[in-house]
Amino acid sequence: MNTKLYVGNLSVGITEGMLLELFSRKGNVSEVKIMLDRVTGRSRGFAYVTMSTPDQARTALDSLHSFPLGDRYITVNEARPENPNPAGQIGEDSKLKRHL
Repeated sequence: MNTKLYVGNLSVGITEGMLLELFSRKGNVSEVKIMLDRVTGRSRGFAYVTMSTPDQARTALDSLHSFPLGDRYITVNEARPENPNPAGQIGEDSKLKRHL
């Protein structure tokens, strides 16, 4: 298992400190990053939490998925690998690829 977890369905008022405190109960946390909207600077409703070991990540996932936090139940899943250049972004000629 990966050590990076996706945490979704976050309320706007949830902070990185709150996530750090919650996930630290399950093991050592290396990083917490709430994803923000570029225009408004507000939370996009999800974050990434990196645990120190795969075993700690599994423990956190198993015990915190559907955990009540704020006014919602959070989702916790293993984070998927990042796509380095998804179609449609700058530097990607998606029309050319469709015709090849």
